[in-house]
Amino acid sequence: MLRFIGRRILQVIPTLIIISIVSFVIIQLPPGDYLDTLAATMAEQGDTIDRELMAALEKRYGLGDPVYVQYWKWITGIVTRGDFGMSFEWGRPVSQLIWDRFWFTLIISISTLLFIWAVALPIGVYSAVRKYSIGDYIATLFGFIGLAIPNFLMALVLMYWSFKYFGQSVGGLFSPEYVSAEWSWGKFVDLLGHLWIPVIIIGTAGTAELIRVMRANLLDELSKPYVETARSKGLTERRLLIKYPVRVALNPFVSTLGWILPAIISADAVTSVVLSLPTTGPLLLRSLLAQDMYLAGSFIMLVSVLTVIGTLISDIMLAWLDPRIRY
Repeated sequence: MLRFIGRRILQVIPTLIIISIVSFVIIQLPPGDYLDTLAATMAEQGDTIDRELMAALEKRYGLGDPVYVQYWKWITGIVTRGDFGMSFEWGRPVSQLIWDRFWFTLIISISTLLFIWAVALPIGVYSAVRKYSIGDYIATLFGFIGLAIPNFLMALVLMYWSFKYFGQSVGGLFSPEYVSAEWSWGKFVDLLGHLWIPVIIIGTAGTAELIRVMRANLLDELSKPYVETARSKGLTERRLLIKYPVRVALNPFVSTLGWILPAIISADAVTSVVLSLPTTGPLLLRSLLAQDMYLAGSFIMLVSVLTVIGTLISDIMLAWLDPRIRY
């Protein structure tokens, strides 16, 4: 086990270095930079472009330097000082912008993961044990619906129904009177009252997918000889099910850690825009559109790094849960 963990950790180090390089290169691929985007926007609005100001901004942010020089400044700042650079558009440190929205994103992501596990596990087990029953057909129907309907479309429909029939807006995480208020018990309760909406909308597709995966995996395990052997030894169906096939079929649930960590940053950006959620997703989308390279590059690198870390954690947990994996 320790040898397996050490080998996986050693593989992570060069992967992270490559990720940082690729992340920065991707941001540099579109023609121009933030100042070109800013100049084009000012020209469309009929504003006069101050060439001296543009030159000063170019010098300040080092946009005239070669790409490798810009990358080296960026990555050394991150490693040595935790400095992700300055956002061109916002005029604030990138780390400050990210952390301002990080905690709301973390709350939504963890709540969504718990919702997915709590719903998908029992329904997936039931569908496999009672295959081709009425309950299995109903779970399959809702699973296909959840996979087929985009999250943002479900959010739009829910917002329309809520406003039309109940006269209530479901956007955001707080009521208007709590948006700028200090934290209190009332604000916390208000957050819980709004939190279930994005959790259900964002978690629907993941729940539907895991139900189908759990059902397929468990059906495969139930047909194996060791299940019949355990049953012949007198184990009750409930104990047999939990002790052997369900444990093996849990692998996809553990592997979801590989995507839940990057989801903390991306946080279903389109759905967050539709629901006006104060998460990192809309900020990532805006930074890409504005070619705010330090902000966008930091987001892309964080998503990639969290994917690697999440995959590492899920691999270690899978190796503990299923010893066959480490071999």
